[in-house]
Amino acid sequence: MNDLKLYCDTQKLASLRGFLNNTLQQTNLNEIEIHQLILAVEEVCANMIIHSHSCDPDTYINLKTEINDNTIIFEIKDMGKGFNLLEYQEPELDEVVKTKRKGGLGIMLVKKIMDKIEFESNGVKNTCRLIKELKSK
Repeated sequence: MNDLKLYCDTQKLASLRGFLNNTLQQTNLNEIEIHQLILAVEEVCANMIIHSHSCDPDTYINLKTEINDNTIIFEIKDMGKGFNLLEYQEPELDEVVKTKRKGGLGIMLVKKIMDKIEFESNGVKNTCRLIKELKSK
C-alpha cells in the first residue's frame, strides 16, 4: 500500500503522476493501461483540487493505493466540498460538440476506465474509491 499527501495546488499534479507511475510499474499492466489509470486518478484529484478546494495550497487530499492479485484500489480522501461522482449526469456528446462546451468529459472518461467507483461522505470527510479489476494473464 502506498500513500500520497497531495496539496491542493494544480502544480502538484506532476508529483501525483510520478507517484502513480512508480506505483503502477509494480503491476503487470502495459503502458497504455498504466496511462489510462493515471489519467483517471489525476482527473478525480484535479477536480477535487479545483472544485472542492478552490486550489487552496494549505489544504490537501490523501491518496492511498492498494494493489492485490485481482484489483487496484485508489482511495482518495479529503475534507472539501463533496462531489459525488455517482450522481454525476454525463453530458450528451453531440450536445457537447454542438455547444463547443469545454470540460465535463473527464468524469465520463473516469467511468469508462474504472470498473467500479464508490463515494461516501459524512458531510466533513469525503472518500472516493476508484477500483480497477486486474485481468489475469
